[in-house]
Amino acid sequence: MTTRTKIILGIVGAAAAGVAIGLLLAPEKGTDLRRRVGQKASDWTGSLTDLFSNAKDEISNLAGKAKRGAGNITESYS
Repeated sequence: MTTRTKIILGIVGAAAAGVAIGLLLAPEKGTDLRRRVGQKASDWTGSLTDLFSNAKDEISNLAGKAKRGAGNITESYS
């Protein structure tokens, strides 16, 4: 895992913890709070899904570049 990925995941985790703490300390009825927590969880799930999808695409691109580079090196030594 690269440093950049660790930083992004750390920021996302800290933001999620901050949102959860803020919601738990907010002065509102339990039903409203549970509804908001559910909405926020859904939003975060969508964001994380997009993040992981983008990471998967980037890894695939890097793997393709590495494979092409290895093929070029192999051809140059043949």
